[in-house]
Amino acid sequence: MNSRPIIRVKDIMKPDFDLVDGMDTVADVLKTSVHAESKCFIVNMRHEDDEFGIVLLSDIAKKVLARDKSPERVNIYEIMTKPLISVDPDMDIRYCTRLFENFGLSRVPVVENKKVIGIVGYTDIVLRGVRDQLS
Repeated sequence: MNSRPIIRVKDIMKPDFDLVDGMDTVADVLKTSVHAESKCFIVNMRHEDDEFGIVLLSDIAKKVLARDKSPERVNIYEIMTKPLISVDPDMDIRYCTRLFENFGLSRVPVVENKKVIGIVGYTDIVLRGVRDQLS
């Protein structure tokens, strides 16, 4: 049996992220972004039966900049992924990493009771989870 302690997603996630409206333009979101280090924006639900969406900075690069579209004319809803894949805060980071690999993800929101409470990515898993365990 493995004697290593379990590291939970909630222990390494970034609790700060930008929650945006799907009708916002890419330019508006980039101008008002406070937590760009999370490398993504969570698109808020419009009503209780809706789902969250996500826009990665790489989505903006691929779907706006590479296609020579104006960030002032592209709305977030046009480039978001919805519904998003999320993880539970109590998930073991080893399973989170497997989820990333299986679905080609690099970061996901942490959702508890239909509320986004943070973001977790490979950087958090390796630097805050694995490296700290080695100390």
